[in-house]
Amino acid sequence: MGGTTDGLLDDARTILPRIVEVRRALHRRPEVGLQLPGTQELVVRELEQMGLAPRLGKTVGSVTAAIEGARLGDGRHEPDTAPPSAEDANVRGHTVLLRADMDALPLREETGLDFASATGDTMHACGHDTHVAMLLGAARLLLDRAGRFDGNVLLMFQPGEEGWHGARFMLEDGLLDAAPTPVRMAFALHITNKYPRGRVAIRPGPTYAAADRIRMTVRGRGGHASAPHSALDPITVAAEIVLALQLLVTRTVDVFDPAVVTIAHVRSGTRDNIIPETAFLEGTMRTVSEETRSRLQAGVRRLAEGVAMAHGASVEVEIEPGYPVTVNDAAVAGMVRQVASDLLGPDNVEVPDAPVMGAEDFSYVLQRVPGAMAHLGGRPADMDETTAPQNHSNRVVFDETAMVAGAALHAAVALRYLAADDPSAGA
Repeated sequence: MGGTTDGLLDDARTILPRIVEVRRALHRRPEVGLQLPGTQELVVRELEQMGLAPRLGKTVGSVTAAIEGARLGDGRHEPDTAPPSAEDANVRGHTVLLRADMDALPLREETGLDFASATGDTMHACGHDTHVAMLLGAARLLLDRAGRFDGNVLLMFQPGEEGWHGARFMLEDGLLDAAPTPVRMAFALHITNKYPRGRVAIRPGPTYAAADRIRMTVRGRGGHASAPHSALDPITVAAEIVLALQLLVTRTVDVFDPAVVTIAHVRSGTRDNIIPETAFLEGTMRTVSEETRSRLQAGVRRLAEGVAMAHGASVEVEIEPGYPVTVNDAAVAGMVRQVASDLLGPDNVEVPDAPVMGAEDFSYVLQRVPGAMAHLGGRPADMDETTAPQNHSNRVVFDETAMVAGAALHAAVALRYLAADDPSAGA
């Protein structure tokens, strides 16, 4: 099955200048949220230049496009024959979904790059510009090989990954119906400086955590700072809740099914001599199983209410569900690992011991379709692993040559799956 990777890296290197050009154009003009008009326009223009027919999202600024394979069912190839249209009732094969997120972050860039953000307080600090450029590069590679597969590739360009639930909105808009045949497998890449340039890391099972937002308002009784006995200080109650939450995690959560609770925003009071009426707490809760997620949600609420009651105060607790756990299908993850090894060499592929406690809304897609997300190393060679700025830093810089591996891997995964029609092939 290794033949599906033949020539992909060389061809990806050939088109790297165009991939870099697209990436830098996106990096200069980052956009935040669910509506990304400039980004959407660039993606549509690139797809149309390839001869594809992009579709725009109904409720969000997304783009999809289908690449239809031209291999005949009896194994013969007719690469010069036009692929069948979406209306053709005889369209064969399954569909592989390949995803790139497109949105940026509200950060002021301090990288010093000559193509740095020109939009002030917005920056591509998580590498989504590279994701878009790599997937467009993969589309070019796949179009050159349309005669090698029987099936379809659905390109998913998604807005609003950074907390906006963009993938969920795309699913609600009919994402999985945007290709001529059913979507049977989904794949995504995320660049990171955790790994050196061109290395791929993928693990079966949970790979990103669920993330839920916690908000609490502790209510006491205001008064003068000189006489705390005649008031009911909500700040001390809030402080006890913050510390008790850490004990809740260490003493009620299985260390092998981890959780993290972080209170990162505390607000209360107006002056140094006034005990306020309320104290506000905000943070996140991250878990890698739905069982622990449910138990911890109940535990956070019970603990906060109990501490407040013990001091005669009250507390309002709101837990806003965020992204679900991102779970890699074991068979698909095994196939991707083998494809990456064939493509890049076994020394450039690893299996992480533990999931990342960050969250990803590709989780919504993986709830509906077996698939996997892999990490792609982007750390420049002159940067140390321990000090290199990471994703979400306004100083993060990626080695653009890593996009050769990313574009080629997207294409190789689709080709391997559609050549086999079996996600466990090569695992």
